[in-house]
Amino acid sequence: MAEDFFDDMDEDSCGSAADGDVDADEYDMLTKVTDTSAAQARKGKDIQGIPWERLNITRESYRLTRLEQYKNYENIPSSGETVDKEYKQIEKSGNYYEFFHNTRSVKPTILHFQLRNLVWTTSKHDVYLMSNYSVMHWSSLSCNLSEVLNFAGHVAPTEKHPGSLLEGFTQTQISTLAVKDNFMVAGGFQGELAFKHLDRKGITFCTRTTYDDNAITNAIEIYDSLSGGINFMASNNDCSMREYDTERFQLLNHFQFPWPVNHTSISPDRRLITVVGDHLDALLVDSQNGKTVATAVGHRDYSFASAWHPDGRVFATGNQDKTCRVWDIRNLAMPVATLKGNLGAVRSIRFSSDGQFMIVAEPADFVHVYNAKSNYTERQEMDFFGEISGVSVSPDDECLYIGIWDRTYASLLQYNKRHSYGYLDSYL
Repeated sequence: MAEDFFDDMDEDSCGSAADGDVDADEYDMLTKVTDTSAAQARKGKDIQGIPWERLNITRESYRLTRLEQYKNYENIPSSGETVDKEYKQIEKSGNYYEFFHNTRSVKPTILHFQLRNLVWTTSKHDVYLMSNYSVMHWSSLSCNLSEVLNFAGHVAPTEKHPGSLLEGFTQTQISTLAVKDNFMVAGGFQGELAFKHLDRKGITFCTRTTYDDNAITNAIEIYDSLSGGINFMASNNDCSMREYDTERFQLLNHFQFPWPVNHTSISPDRRLITVVGDHLDALLVDSQNGKTVATAVGHRDYSFASAWHPDGRVFATGNQDKTCRVWDIRNLAMPVATLKGNLGAVRSIRFSSDGQFMIVAEPADFVHVYNAKSNYTERQEMDFFGEISGVSVSPDDECLYIGIWDRTYASLLQYNKRHSYGYLDSYL
């Protein structure tokens, strides 16, 4: 019965687990699970509230089954198997963030199995995420969940800007999201972009980046520009990256590439952009003219994640070959580190603002926190069950949030940074 239940959890459909092989009593028992606190977890409660004692399988047994049976999606056949033979995983040795709370009232969702940038934090208490057609805000301080924007119906801009699509959109499927400070940008399956000031009602600006058939918005990044304003860039399946300002909402740059662009990230000095997509290599391009200045070679499949270390010299790429590779722009002949995951592709990467940690999320079940100061030789592993809709670390690095999407255990996991207060012990 438990295996049937968890098989049902793993399906990509959005139906109810009650529609599968789980009987009504068991489904009722499973879905009535409440939130889990750190105190409860320390006493032995599963962090997701899964009642293993009432299922005919242990957590350890199901973990082994999951590792054996999970199928990593690959565009290049056997890319993951090749990596498994060549690289060993870094041993677990760190403990940087500890479980704090699992919020069951928050229901993160995903609409595209390869795109998982749907959870963002703007402070250690404020989290934004996609839940079906809605952008939701969760406050861990007040434990209040509220709707920010609903894309199920008709949305249209409340302000007039040149190039804005005044008629707006109807029933927009959101593929990717970005939130920074007081700005939010959502991207859709048909190339839609919607910009919102979080402290104003309605949408400020919306546009269609392209009307190509293959128009999905794969990633968005919001960042401070060299001129002191706020810009954002969108990566699309039409082989393009587009940059906009948030003052006049004008298209500043439109760079085209030979293959669909799955993710872009800009360096701290705003001079270089990492570009990854449906190709084995990662590109470093000039942010002013879009010309390729360097290439990082080594991945075995297509990449869907990238991020820059705050020092501006190091960047990381995440690939469907199940690795995150860390590169130094001063020597791209080989990566600084090749970090192998457990189950599948690296779908998102985040660096802490102080540069000490790199957070790497697989498509399901595992998030890894690497210690950059140890040259990525120390790793903490966060272990749970369910597809990951997104992972985000707060600007002050104090909180790490993970969105879990599945048909029974959808929730938001919160981990808090561990602190050593040894200096206080000297007074005792």
